[in-house]
Amino acid sequence: MTTINQLSAVDAVVSSDQVPIYSSGQGDARKASMSVIKSFVLSGATTSDDKVTQYAAPTATGFSVTILDSSGTSVWLILTPLAGYAAGTLVLPAVANCVDRQEILVNTTQAVTTLTINANGATVIGAPTTLAANAFFRLRFDDVLNVWYRVG
Repeated sequence: MTTINQLSAVDAVVSSDQVPIYSSGQGDARKASMSVIKSFVLSGATTSDDKVTQYAAPTATGFSVTILDSSGTSVWLILTPLAGYAAGTLVLPAVANCVDRQEILVNTTQAVTTLTINANGATVIGAPTTLAANAFFRLRFDDVLNVWYRVG
């Protein structure tokens, strides 16, 4: 029987390529396609976006919501104003506490006609100035430039 080290190498694989395995259930060597192995690996994989959920329910126009500021924590802010408001402000975490690739995700259930983003010592590129009902946006921090970029 040929050993694995004696086989020719390939530079890329496709889903129909076969891989030798030992099947403990069958007690012998078998083969499995790359697509079967991929499905097996993905079925055991779990993902998490590691965002802390923050809730805010402003009760009047001119509201201000300070986003959780705890040393690099990414936050999902669920904004549920009691009604659509003419104005509101979101205060981002202090730049001294931000870390590279930190994210802020904001959802709102009501419209905010004039939205102000207080960058709290950083800069924001592409900040929304208004939010429609059921709108959302995402900001990601770049530590080198101290800039929040809108990425969604």
